[in-house]
Amino acid sequence: MSKPNTPTYKTLNWPAYNKALKRRGSLTIWFDPGMAWAAKPTSKRGRQPVYSDASVQTCLTMKVLFGMALRQTTGFVESLL
Repeated sequence: MSKPNTPTYKTLNWPAYNKALKRRGSLTIWFDPGMAWAAKPTSKRGRQPVYSDASVQTCLTMKVLFGMALRQTTGFVESLL
């Protein structure tokens, strides 16, 4: 059996094609404005936590979703904030 012919497309409107490619790569993330990124001080001895549990969970979720390393995730979240 022979392979079916795949249709070939010729791009005629390059500006619209470029805009469509840019839109395909866009990413929108909404953060809850009421979420506390800084941790509340504790009455225990030792170093106090810097980030809240919710912010750490958010960062780890993004790490798993996008398959990034921890330092890449840190840079990504810092660029979003």
